[in-house]
Amino acid sequence: MTATGTPGNRGHRTQAQRRAQTRTALLDATVDCLVEIGYARTSMQEVCARAGVSKGAVQHHFADKAELMAAAVEHLTTKLKAQRTPEVDRLPAGPERVAAAIDVLWEAYSGTLATAVTELWIAARTDPQLRAAIRPVDRALGRSTLEHVAGITGDLPREKVETLYWLTVNFTRGLALDAELGGDPQRRKQLLEEWKRIAVTLYAQP
Repeated sequence: MTATGTPGNRGHRTQAQRRAQTRTALLDATVDCLVEIGYARTSMQEVCARAGVSKGAVQHHFADKAELMAAAVEHLTTKLKAQRTPEVDRLPAGPERVAAAIDVLWEAYSGTLATAVTELWIAARTDPQLRAAIRPVDRALGRSTLEHVAGITGDLPREKVETLYWLTVNFTRGLALDAELGGDPQRRKQLLEEWKRIAVTLYAQP
């Protein structure tokens, strides 16, 4: 029998799986709370109740609420990026790739992610501990996405890739906030189409 088949290793693997499942449940519950009831009403007790774990269990995974929130954003973003990666890898060649990539980024930065992150950004303005927890996560996730985008853009100069990427990220975040505040969806669509036209023009410039 191999080492992986020993009772001790099976028990260790099961314990690790249980910890991972508990952590995932806590993070999913946190995202649900942010979307459904907002940051101010999201308590550790509410998160634990939704995750189906004891309040003491969360302390084994996260030191405080700020750390939990930052981890939840990273968890959600990682899930969404994994869902979108196949789409990014199948983007068409040439200028059409830029427009298609903007659509993918818009879908990624809107919806559940936009709602959860907006809640945290607003709270972080007056909460230094929360701000310190989420800023490095937000930056790291942005850089990792940029690296993936840069890897599929072919011969496009890195400086141009970064400019187009960060303009698109900040533009789509603004549109997502407009959607959260009940803005005109037709107007958002028009603005998105206009930005794609501008971005394709920038891409085509020597």
